[in-house]
Amino acid sequence: MLAVYGTSGLMYRGPIEEARRVLPTLRSTRARALKVETDRPDFADSGWDPYAAHAPSAAGVPGEPLSRNAAVAVQAYGEVQRPSPQRQPLQRVADVMTPEVVTVRAGDSVEQAWQRLIDLGLGQAPVLDAQGQLVGLLTRAELLRPERLPRLHDSAIVWRALLAQPVSVVMVSPVPAVEPDTLLRRLALLLLHTGLPGVPVVDMAGALVGFVSRSDVLKAVVHDPPLDLWAG
Repeated sequence: MLAVYGTSGLMYRGPIEEARRVLPTLRSTRARALKVETDRPDFADSGWDPYAAHAPSAAGVPGEPLSRNAAVAVQAYGEVQRPSPQRQPLQRVADVMTPEVVTVRAGDSVEQAWQRLIDLGLGQAPVLDAQGQLVGLLTRAELLRPERLPRLHDSAIVWRALLAQPVSVVMVSPVPAVEPDTLLRRLALLLLHTGLPGVPVVDMAGALVGFVSRSDVLKAVVHDPPLDLWAG
């Protein structure tokens, strides 16, 4: 289910397939860089690594090289002691979204909001009004559009005026939002249609409960558990 919020409140609720019709004017933005971690088991707690060439001796001096069978046995023992999470297919937004949402206020200055995104290493944040209702989405890519920025030879006053503007002037609004039980393939369709790097997640009452980005979906593809993909 797709919901669209603007400064006047809820504007639309209906199928995601209607996104292209109800959101024809949203600007395209870029996704954040993806940080990928390796799947190599972490043996830091035990003080040594079975992939290393030597086993520890009683005196703390490297001993004889481990055979491959011994290393595999030690690794298996470690996995029994610390079993991996239960694997299950990822199908819905709730499976991959970030529940701790960083937001900015529509009345914040562009400078305040920009600094908040930089400090937290984020590319976007939902925008809330004074009552805490979702009204838009702020993206760094949107802020950096050439037609929005002053020219390099403009005076410092022009640049200060830009930074003093309220977020409500530069945010993407109306903004689409999805519910936690939305299928990931429908989310992908929405992101393709709008060009947005991510969308807010709201409950049936319209309360903000998370944010889901392209990076969240890509991480789900890279890491466990597996993503349930199909065509059609």
